[in-house]
Amino acid sequence: MAKEDIVKALNAGDTALGLELGSTNIKAVLVDSEARVIAEGSYGWENQLVDGIWTYALAEVWKGIRACYAELSADVQTKYGVKLTKIGSFGVSAMMHGYLAFDEKGAQLAQFRTWRNNITGEAARKLTELLGFNIPQRWSIAHLYQAILNEEPEVPRLSFLTTLAGYVHWQLTGEKVLGVGDASGMFPIDAATGGYDAEMVLKFQQLTEVSRFDWRLAELLPEVKAAGTVAGHITEEGAKLLDPTGTLESGAPCAPPEGDAGTGMVATNAVRPGTGNISVGTSAFSMNVLSAPLAAVHEDIDVVMTPDGAPVAMVHTNNCTSDLNAWVGLFEEFATLVGSDVKGGKLYSLLLTHSKSARRDAGGLLNYSCLSGENVTRVEAGRPLFVRGPKAKMHLPEFMLTQLYGALAPLAVGMQVLTEEEHVEAEAMVAQGGLLKTPEIAQQALADLLGIPITVMETAGSGGPWGMAVLALFLNKKGANESLPDFLEKNIFAEAKSSTLPPMAEGREGAKAYIKAYKEGLRLERMAGECINE
Repeated sequence: MAKEDIVKALNAGDTALGLELGSTNIKAVLVDSEARVIAEGSYGWENQLVDGIWTYALAEVWKGIRACYAELSADVQTKYGVKLTKIGSFGVSAMMHGYLAFDEKGAQLAQFRTWRNNITGEAARKLTELLGFNIPQRWSIAHLYQAILNEEPEVPRLSFLTTLAGYVHWQLTGEKVLGVGDASGMFPIDAATGGYDAEMVLKFQQLTEVSRFDWRLAELLPEVKAAGTVAGHITEEGAKLLDPTGTLESGAPCAPPEGDAGTGMVATNAVRPGTGNISVGTSAFSMNVLSAPLAAVHEDIDVVMTPDGAPVAMVHTNNCTSDLNAWVGLFEEFATLVGSDVKGGKLYSLLLTHSKSARRDAGGLLNYSCLSGENVTRVEAGRPLFVRGPKAKMHLPEFMLTQLYGALAPLAVGMQVLTEEEHVEAEAMVAQGGLLKTPEIAQQALADLLGIPITVMETAGSGGPWGMAVLALFLNKKGANESLPDFLEKNIFAEAKSSTLPPMAEGREGAKAYIKAYKEGLRLERMAGECINE
């Protein structure tokens, strides 16, 4: 698109803005009407472990959003010589699940508890049994029920419970709503109605511990909306929250706020039944859009929804790249010590690429990348752990491969349940996330570990915020009855470029040997949580 055409689109507001609050970055992507990226902004942040709770302060949320938007606005000014005054449509997404509780005046009642917390075991277990539906520890309803069981003082004063995306959307629009994908990580969704499962809501409400409160669960939860539905407009107050300079105009229509899993599905064109995608970042998860219901309830598989309400089997792991990032940081310190200026992404790529020459079983090296607890592998308290036998090959290629395998191993363990017990098949899965920025390395490791061809699209680098911008574009879809899968295939991915890597025979055998050793050593990782103070 020519520069003058972009300027016309900017002045006319013929654009869409996607904002995503991820685990380590808040990112914003502004696109034109064809989903081509016009400008970007980002802000780095990290969760904090406060009083045993993984959390982010809401003040930091707004600091990050403003900084991110300011960088995007500056990008527009620098590239095109105009100020960003209006946007055509908007959408916000964020980390799914967790616990954000507010009273009737909108005051926060307890610190934000993210998906990373592993503190709701009793509640998750009881709810799964009660509902006959897997309720993972990170789901909002598990956090709420655990707070009830703990007799926490804020519970009687509850008026609204939401996710991070739902909170930000509420502040920007005044609307207490949620996209169906994000809502499905709060409480089970009935695929037939598109709303919360009424029978399960009633079962929860009738629990002795719950029925004594004045509030009703149905009143606490956000209203559920499917993709393509207008979920409010940016208010004057909301515009100033995004842009304190007052340059941004209010009034932009907003897509339903979504979770990062939903935007990942959109960004990889994996919303139609039979398709699947994988996201690898601070956490990792796979999403397989189901053609038929699962045969059984599995502790390691969530059943959530696409942004347009199709059931999805989700394998979610709490840990992925955090420990790998820490090791790369250590190598960066060494590079600085010896006078090298190789750092950041360049060093990351150099080290990962070096793993290509490693023995494909990682030479007897094992790494448990558990910064926090990991439900899939039954690790209660995370303690990153590197271990090797005396005959292991302690060389840099094998060391980097074990870091990569260790980051992805819990996902591979969870996926085995889906493929071996439920016989869910995918001809190929589309992967996205920061770990894939180094060409082919993580892509091949995933293919070998999972035994499935892995596809990476050229749009993978834009990720979730771009997926959210696409959902914002879907508000202005060309055909009133056009489905989200059809919209993506016809208007967004018709000419998309991608590359696919199949499992390699030697790599697959090596990965199988690694996973076998990894499972056998899990007892050591579990003991580390008991023996080593956090």
